[in-house]
Amino acid sequence: MKKSQWYIGTPSGVVLCVDHVESRNSQFTARVYHGYSTQAVYIEGVSQLLFELERFYDSINFPHLSTNERTFQDKVPNTYCKEERAKIMSDEELLRKHGDLGTFIIRVQHRQNSSWQGKITWMDKDKTIYFRSVWEMIKLIAGALDTVSDEGDSSQSITWEE
Repeated sequence: MKKSQWYIGTPSGVVLCVDHVESRNSQFTARVYHGYSTQAVYIEGVSQLLFELERFYDSINFPHLSTNERTFQDKVPNTYCKEERAKIMSDEELLRKHGDLGTFIIRVQHRQNSSWQGKITWMDKDKTIYFRSVWEMIKLIAGALDTVSDEGDSSQSITWEE
């Protein structure tokens, strides 16, 4: 298998290992790995994936937010870590992690316009596509998982064709 797209390349790079997909509602069970921990973050569904990744990006302060949270309450100090974090897992170790149904390298390069922009690599097919929003990233993952599940409805999926 060709592995030309297999690299992390950014402090915010994570590996998403999908192990199970619930075909009736397209929810998945997965693990997320990043270079700042040897432990997996276990994910149950898309919303938890987004919250955990946002928490991770805040903790490493990268990519920087271009917009601040709006609130009508008194300002609460940020609770995330602002000091430099040291990588404890190499990129090579990260790339050895694989899911039962699919494995993706997610590289968020910007957090602008209250969304994310970056690239995602579907390791099983060695394909990389840029995404312009969180929604587009989710649709790319769902489209890839539809192709590996028998009952998937890919009519609303964004295609991985170049």
